[in-house]
Amino acid sequence: MTKQAAYPLLSTIDNPSDLRRLPVEKLPQVCAELRQFIIDTLAHNPGHFASSLGVVELTVALHYVFDTPDDRIVWDVGHQAYGHKILTGRRDRFHTNRRLDGLRPFPSPDESAFDTFACGHASNSISAALGMAVAAHHAGAHRHVVAVIGDGSMSGGLAFEGLNNAATTPNDMLIVLNDNNMSIDRSVGGMKDYLHKLHTSGLYNRLRFRLSERLLSWGWLNDKRKQAIIRFNNAVKSVLGAQQNVFEGMAIRYFGPTDGHDVVGLVRTLRAIKGMRGPKLLHLNTVKGRGFLPAEREATVWHAPGKFDPETGERIEDNDEGRPPRFQDVFGHTLLELAERDSRIVGITPAMPTGCSMNIMMEQMPHRTFDVGIAEGHAVTFSAGLARDGLVPFCNIYSSFAQRAYDNLIHDVALQRLPVVLCLDRAGLVGEDGPTHHGAFDVAALRTVPGVVLASPMDEHELRRMMATAALAQHGPFVIRYPRGRGSIVDWRCPLDVLPVGRGRKLRSGTQLAVLSLGPIGTEVAWAIDMVVAQRPEASVAHYDMRFAKPLDVAILDEAARCPVVLTVEDGQRDGGMGSAVAELMAERNGGPRVVRMGLPDRFVEHGAIDQLRARLGLDAKAMASQILSLIP
Repeated sequence: MTKQAAYPLLSTIDNPSDLRRLPVEKLPQVCAELRQFIIDTLAHNPGHFASSLGVVELTVALHYVFDTPDDRIVWDVGHQAYGHKILTGRRDRFHTNRRLDGLRPFPSPDESAFDTFACGHASNSISAALGMAVAAHHAGAHRHVVAVIGDGSMSGGLAFEGLNNAATTPNDMLIVLNDNNMSIDRSVGGMKDYLHKLHTSGLYNRLRFRLSERLLSWGWLNDKRKQAIIRFNNAVKSVLGAQQNVFEGMAIRYFGPTDGHDVVGLVRTLRAIKGMRGPKLLHLNTVKGRGFLPAEREATVWHAPGKFDPETGERIEDNDEGRPPRFQDVFGHTLLELAERDSRIVGITPAMPTGCSMNIMMEQMPHRTFDVGIAEGHAVTFSAGLARDGLVPFCNIYSSFAQRAYDNLIHDVALQRLPVVLCLDRAGLVGEDGPTHHGAFDVAALRTVPGVVLASPMDEHELRRMMATAALAQHGPFVIRYPRGRGSIVDWRCPLDVLPVGRGRKLRSGTQLAVLSLGPIGTEVAWAIDMVVAQRPEASVAHYDMRFAKPLDVAILDEAARCPVVLTVEDGQRDGGMGSAVAELMAERNGGPRVVRMGLPDRFVEHGAIDQLRARLGLDAKAMASQILSLIP
């Protein structure tokens, strides 16, 4: 069947202007075709699945009502935006989404004029949209600006900072709250409970629309009396609806909650409120995974399910038998094992219990694990409070997301020398999620913070040992960074030996070249050295697994300095990383040997499979072997 036959309306929509030429009664069919197109494509080219299915009707309604790209739609957590990509000129290339040199995994202004702002992380849409709304006002442009937030993002502190400023800064922004009771795992916290209890009176809604239309025709909503009228409006609502609304308490007009899957109703509502002056919030109730029953039933599993059968919903999973485990699973099982031995140990995660495998401990010890929602800064400061009064918190955050907690780590943890164990999952290259998610900057950012121990395990056994070491290290913050995906050891269980902090290990002796590696990329280094020796048996190459980027093992550096050249290899940013620390120390010690550094370049790395990216960046075993051969006599 041709695409024209399978998607008769969608195949005619090359940009939103084509969509806007359709009669409104055709929109439900557009939504059905768009949803099926997403299902059919992602069944074979995996990506973020359930979130985009949940906002199909909203996506269609927004592009139907607003004159995009001149009007701005700012998406939050870009995994909701697949439908947006398909409707904005990228339908025929959507099968390349997340592939090397294909469509980017998240909205990016570098890819399309319809992508108004980058959104790989959560909670930034309100602040960014407010800036655009104020810029339009400053330029005298009559432009509508819409922020689409949800999928758990309202729990982030940045969202509330944006709301607070929107309430006091003149603007006509519309905030659409996509309330699906989910982030990736099910949403938690007071805001989630509040949103689900929120309701409005039908009588109130009818009166409000009639009154607002009359006041608008009189010009009363455009002058200084507007704030007083809004506050009076809020008081009326409190009486009729038997509830005070937190948004309207901030002088942000609130509409809803309403059905986010009624596309015709959404168009009607958006048309009614788009011209109203001042900040507005439209609250929608949606279902994550809408239209695909397996995803509706298990939205967490179907957030990014991999390949699947679009007819039966059966997921096509890899056979794990005989394969090394994922680092995150080793972390989860080891954390539970440590917690069973030490009652002080607790687990903290910002909305990622299954993503980081803290759900393993959560199922056994729910009273000692805390999902704080999408709030990385709070997660770190909350952990600091736990550590201050005697607990041993293991706070697990994806490396890239932890950048939002940098100040908290410095001010609330390191400054007070609190023993918080910060576990940075997804360190290094993460693959298809691209530059917003690569854990590239953690070593460079953290190694300058006083008192921080910064460790990275080469394999699963080393991860377990480092976790055991961190549980006993009470002098200050202890950071463990490890990658996404599988390690190299099938039999991953080992004794929980404690390591000497700041001590690496020699893996191979040599006199012509010393290679210092940090983290799992050391396995690739070992293969590279084997390739070199197979080609040149006389080559004498030493290999050291540094284990710690801070403090550095000075004894290893002294031994490595006996070689004429030292090569450092890491899977983080080269500039400012472990290699830079080695070069600095060598320079201070009377010059020492020549230091050559390998790591991620001084640019944001694109998306693609990890092995493809390593080959392109010269960080795979073949490229390392070539570099080693060029450096030895």
